[in-house]
Amino acid sequence: MANWAENVNAPLEGFLEKFGRKQDVKVSLLAFRAKDKIKALMVIPALHPGPFKNVGSSPLPYMIQAALESKLQCVVSVPHGLSGHELDLSSQNQNQKIIEGVLNAINLSSFDSKATPFVRNQRNEASASCQKFGDCALLTLSLAPKTMEDLPQELDRIIVDEAERKGLSSAIVIDAHNSIEGRFNLNKVVENLRKAAIGSLEETLDWDWHQYPFEVGVAKVFPKEFGIKEGMGPGGISVIVVMVGDQKAAYVTIDGNNMISKLRERILSAIQEIGVVEGEILTTDTHVVNGIVPTARGYYPIGEAMDQAKLIDYIKQATVCAIKDMEPAEVSWRTKTVSDVKVI
Repeated sequence: MANWAENVNAPLEGFLEKFGRKQDVKVSLLAFRAKDKIKALMVIPALHPGPFKNVGSSPLPYMIQAALESKLQCVVSVPHGLSGHELDLSSQNQNQKIIEGVLNAINLSSFDSKATPFVRNQRNEASASCQKFGDCALLTLSLAPKTMEDLPQELDRIIVDEAERKGLSSAIVIDAHNSIEGRFNLNKVVENLRKAAIGSLEETLDWDWHQYPFEVGVAKVFPKEFGIKEGMGPGGISVIVVMVGDQKAAYVTIDGNNMISKLRERILSAIQEIGVVEGEILTTDTHVVNGIVPTARGYYPIGEAMDQAKLIDYIKQATVCAIKDMEPAEVSWRTKTVSDVKVI
């Protein structure tokens, strides 16, 4: 009641700390550098940003973003890793452990200047993209326009193990979390996602002899019309455009909890009009928007309570800015384990 009425989270978090259990949490980073300065950073924590409002790790994507942007003066995006509510952190103290772990992991020394083009593989309703940066594969998983919800950590392990068996040093897997409408049958979709991911990985490795220098451009926008009641978290929208050869691909990350079905396709179509031929639309799965509005879900996915045309226009403007910002870049990656983090 203290939380619902007055936004006081300490009493509830006290119970969650008492009944939580300790877990090692994996955090993956992909950093882009230009002119010896970090230009953009993707952080993918294998935890869940829940359960709701200001409790536990609900605000953690934005907290990570704010901490790193303040330190590095760059654009940071925090898309959703493969995890569910069993990996909600129990309190703000646990959030600080993750932030400190991420800050300790950004001392990157080894960078690579080559990448492969963005490829996509489709298996029934499952879609997986893959792009190889140096010796690391970046994969995104989506079921759009079908409903997708949290994906299991076991799927992440399977994909990463397969990448390492194929000779890569690392793989980073993102749950795009970008379509919701109707029921979600996890058991039915996991195998198709696995096949799509491995298919995209194999297609990428076919390009292995054709890695190219690449360019990166970034931009960020905070739509003033959209707040947490409309489903937009304080992290706003970040755009990272990667150009390999003559192919431009965009990673658009929106600070929200999932996205209304078919909006992802509208956004991809809109940025294709300005020369971005590939990419993926991602959400952070932030739960700061949950428990705010009296709806059946308890929150609005991106696009449900927003003027979609305005949202798309914001993304197009940011993508144009990112294209103008493009310059030769290098990439580095790291996976760090933060030990003894208490989860619900």
